[in-house]
Amino acid sequence: MRYLYILLFLSIVSCKPKFTAQEIIDKSIAYSRLNEIGDATISFDFRKNNYKAVRNNGAFKLVRTIKNDSVRIKDVLSNDNFERFVNDSLVELTEKDENRYRNSVNSVHYFSVLPFGLNDKAVQKKLLESVKVKGKEYYKIRITFSEEGGGDDFDDVFIYWFAKDNFQLDYLAYKYHTNGGGVRFRDIKEEKIINGIRFVDYNNYKPLKDGIDFYIIDKLYEEGKLKKVSEIVLNNIVVN
Repeated sequence: MRYLYILLFLSIVSCKPKFTAQEIIDKSIAYSRLNEIGDATISFDFRKNNYKAVRNNGAFKLVRTIKNDSVRIKDVLSNDNFERFVNDSLVELTEKDENRYRNSVNSVHYFSVLPFGLNDKAVQKKLLESVKVKGKEYYKIRITFSEEGGGDDFDDVFIYWFAKDNFQLDYLAYKYHTNGGGVRFRDIKEEKIINGIRFVDYNNYKPLKDGIDFYIIDKLYEEGKLKKVSEIVLNNIVVN
């Protein structure tokens, strides 16, 4: 009987995850040295526009600058509000336009420093069953958002794959609902180490068929059932 109790105990211990979702994300942020950007200024170019993020211990200012002939548009998202300037003049926006521009600016900055943003207050983390992708073992974490503080896209769902050997973020996928909705999956195109901090360019894919099971998209990726639709490339990255 005692032997059976020991076996039961060992079985319970062996089934228990070694790390929590929070611990995995924290280790991944530390691995990429993204814990250093909480008090830093980062700038980069993405699809002809310039982006600049100024972070200072929780306070932030996320900027996008668009140049089109003689017109210069500057969008500024901060802890307090969102503002758009056209040739340095503040523009009054409808609520619909403000939300659209705000989400667009925030999205690019959010993806540029992943997994840094996964510790925001609105983030809800769940550790899923570990998987192998292309023969490598991964922790698989689902991210959802609380409605309060989660923004207009709080009902989007993300999945992140963190390598078990070093906690590096290698893959991500998300299910979104704006503009008719859809699913995307990303793998690494290129890594860039700037001042010791890891940034990643991604290949961006979508499923060949609609209505897939979002939670097995990694299997569809391995089976070649995703189609590449774009590349996410950050150029001229500067970290101060």
